[in-house]
Amino acid sequence: MPSPVSVLDTAAVSTLCVDLDGTLVKSDTLVDSALALARYHPEMLLKLPGWLAQGKAALKRHITSAVSLDVAHLPYNRELLQYLEQQHATGRPIYLATAADRALADRVAQHLGLFEGVLASDGILNLAGSNKLAAFRETFGDNFCYIGNATPDLPLLQNCQHPMVANPTRGLRSALKKARITPVHVFTEKASPLKAWMKAIRLHQWAKNVLLFLPLLLAHVFKPGILAGSLVAFVSFGLCASATYIVNDLLDIEADRLHPRKRRRPFASGDLSALSGIGVVVAFLVASVALALSVPYVLARFSPELALARPFHFLTWLAIYCATTLAYSLRLKRAVLVDVIVLSGLYTIRILAGSAATGIDASAWLGSFSIFFFLSLAFVKRFAELENLRERGGASAKGRGYHISDIEQLRSFGSASGYVSVAVLTLYISNLDAAQLYTHTKRLWLLVPVLLLWISRLWLLAARGELDEDPVVYAITDKRSLMLGVLVLAIVLSAL
Repeated sequence: MPSPVSVLDTAAVSTLCVDLDGTLVKSDTLVDSALALARYHPEMLLKLPGWLAQGKAALKRHITSAVSLDVAHLPYNRELLQYLEQQHATGRPIYLATAADRALADRVAQHLGLFEGVLASDGILNLAGSNKLAAFRETFGDNFCYIGNATPDLPLLQNCQHPMVANPTRGLRSALKKARITPVHVFTEKASPLKAWMKAIRLHQWAKNVLLFLPLLLAHVFKPGILAGSLVAFVSFGLCASATYIVNDLLDIEADRLHPRKRRRPFASGDLSALSGIGVVVAFLVASVALALSVPYVLARFSPELALARPFHFLTWLAIYCATTLAYSLRLKRAVLVDVIVLSGLYTIRILAGSAATGIDASAWLGSFSIFFFLSLAFVKRFAELENLRERGGASAKGRGYHISDIEQLRSFGSASGYVSVAVLTLYISNLDAAQLYTHTKRLWLLVPVLLLWISRLWLLAARGELDEDPVVYAITDKRSLMLGVLVLAIVLSAL
């Protein structure tokens, strides 16, 4: 495969034309713009059918006029960008040739400063495929090179000098092979799809769904049907949660690209296409609902003597969780204090969903403890975000309503909530309810210093700026947290 330098030597006399979507930029700017529209102007989504009826070029013009992508933080193909900079340094004419709307293409060209001119859609003509080839011939004759990435680029690659591709799709690779065209250079910058999808669905976040098992664990009920029903509910909830995480990432693409860590997320970085993400969301939600509907039948299959008084109550809680999460992604995450209350509520919903899946009532003690404990975790998440932002010299969190000056107040809110949860635990241990379930209730008092230690250490690390912004990641990766978790389990078992 020729190196970029050899391509420079053999193609210096021809104009170099570069596609934008999927080529120079790893994502699709039209889809990115549509997601930004959904994020900031959801009411305008109702206009999409009318815009589309006017033609694809008109659709692009309307969407581009409604939202303004941050072109400085688009996921550029760095290998290709470096090659273009080399070509530009030699004085070679380079054109940005894209089916994206002209207004967006002009802003990209202005930001990069590498292009002699721009060819793009104008609101009437969609500059793709044969339309783009005709524009090339009118402007350059047959003296042009082209870099593309998808099947619509095939006619241009067939008719250009020294065809090149960047992150080519499977369809384009197949078409090029069939046409016996070998690109002189392939600019590849993409993560492993499997790793990207594992990161996108946030499988580690399924750890939160262990809360579904709390009602049966605390009630000491371990019948086969209840265990099987809980396991199915766990998978159902996990699929639903993963779908909502993807929705959140899609709606937050622009904000994530400004964040030093979140910009590496698969959709923000362009490692996964937004359209494939939407497809996975639909598939996961369908599978989640199907599993939720099967919960009462699974329970009855393994424990025929058991029957849920409200067979599909778990599905109701699943729907409440999904609706609340979507509302959080669209609006509530930007509402100061409301966001942390919603986050803590989502944890409690998991407990109530586990209760609905098994027919085992969650005690008022468990509900009280979870409200305050998870409220503390929600506050520490916001606190850590602001602390990390302060270290980077920022003043306020983009997309949130919090400012650096709020740090001390969040610290007081969160630490107080954590200690209140410990107080609830002490009241539960003192209560007769515990004596009905445990033989050695006094041993449960050992849980108090363990919980105090974990909460205090969590907030201490957050204050030092040493805490990952997600406390769940901290809890399942920190060795001391895992050791304390084992100690908690040992204490509970010894009290039985």
